Amino acid sequence: MKWPANRISSSSPKSFGMYEKASKLYAGVDLIHLEVGLPGSDTPQHIKDAAIAALQAGKVHYSAFPGTIELRRAIVERLKTHNALKVTENEVVVTNGLTHASYAVFMAALDPGDEVILLEPYYPQHINKIEMAGGKVVLAPLDRARGFAMDPAAIEARITPRTRMISLVNPANPTGRVFSRDELSALAALAIKHDLLIASDEVYEQIVYDGNKHISIASLPGMFERTFSMFAFTKAYAMDGWRIGYVACHERFIPAILKITANDVSHVNTFIQDGARAALQGPQDAIADMLANDKRCRDMVVARMNQMSGVKCEMPQGSIYAFPDISSTGKASQQVADEILEKCHVVTEAGTFYGAGGEGHLRVCFGAEPYERIEEAMRRMARYFSGDA
Repeated sequence: MKWPANRISSSSPKSFGMYEKASKLYAGVDLIHLEVGLPGSDTPQHIKDAAIAALQAGKVHYSAFPGTIELRRAIVERLKTHNALKVTENEVVVTNGLTHASYAVFMAALDPGDEVILLEPYYPQHINKIEMAGGKVVLAPLDRARGFAMDPAAIEARITPRTRMISLVNPANPTGRVFSRDELSALAALAIKHDLLIASDEVYEQIVYDGNKHISIASLPGMFERTFSMFAFTKAYAMDGWRIGYVACHERFIPAILKITANDVSHVNTFIQDGARAALQGPQDAIADMLANDKRCRDMVVARMNQMSGVKCEMPQGSIYAFPDISSTGKASQQVADEILEKCHVVTEAGTFYGAGGEGHLRVCFGAEPYERIEEAMRRMARYFSGDA
């Protein structure tokens, strides 16, 4: 008996990185987790209340495959106000998080052998989905010397007749960069010149600092017609376990997207969509509070890491990650992450988890643990880099 299908056996091995290693080897140990990109706060109460009210009101049956019309209309309003995207409710599909949105996009867009360019360091979760859709991942390096800025020449050099799409994560995971309008315009020019699609992961759109501005690439001239803009309630509203997000794109793409989503999940849980609508239409104070806390943690982490021997850490412009450079230690990033786990019981992620372009770095999440726990993690890591751990 042949098992499994080729789309499974031929795709890259799935790994959860240091989280998986720490869970297996250090069960029962008091670890400080700086490797997992989850929100540290609870879902705001008014969002929970809306979902509970919907459940109690009997919203427990099938609903529209693209999502409830009420939620899609709320999304349309938000995209117009915050992202400069003029879409209709018929150009939005509600999904089980951004992971599901990207899966549907890759499955709908890619034929076997189609190439998708990922900017490296990359977000690894997209790779398996591209490969299971039959696509081939092609890596284009970001410019490390310029804080992992886009390098249009490096991207264009990797475009071939088989290139179908460029995958973008903005704000970027793992580097914390918020791509500028000039960078996005250069990428848009390449997409138009070579007639390429863009899959734009914008899950961290609301987590930006210091006056940096998130720009949806689909808002640039000529780009809505070729861009899949993907969002989630995961980070800004602390709704990671709710599994709800959405994709917005030109109406001509919607039937193919729905052919995937309707066949794998039918539609997203009906009553939680009222919670998502409350997130968009209700008080936004919780986002401001979360952002202020994330910034406080970010500032402390960057300051403390820059005081550590052999470490240089740039200030992230967005997201909940710092990407410190530890190359002067002379050790591979995986070795450093392993030793910090073993000696300090702090879990960080090796930069190479995000591709060879991440070598010499660690990814440190400052959004998941309380401030005091992160401070303790910095004390432990300082001892490691000084050779005292």
